[in-house]
Amino acid sequence: MHRRLRSVYRSLKSNIPWLFTWYNNMQLKIPTTTNAIDGQFADLKNKLRNHNGLSIDRKKKFIDEFLKA
Repeated sequence: MHRRLRSVYRSLKSNIPWLFTWYNNMQLKIPTTTNAIDGQFADLKNKLRNHNGLSIDRKKKFIDEFLKA
């Protein structure tokens, strides 16, 4: 019963030390949102979609090179 509620509770309980990392370390100027990285992942997904027939190994190499750039 209430599986989703238990899942959220467990997730919060296990991740609470990292939830406000940006606030506890303001001198590092960590962004408070994930907008920048979301855009990067959207670009990666579009590029992978354009190269539809790649094997798993080739996809891994593609992602590795994409993240290095």
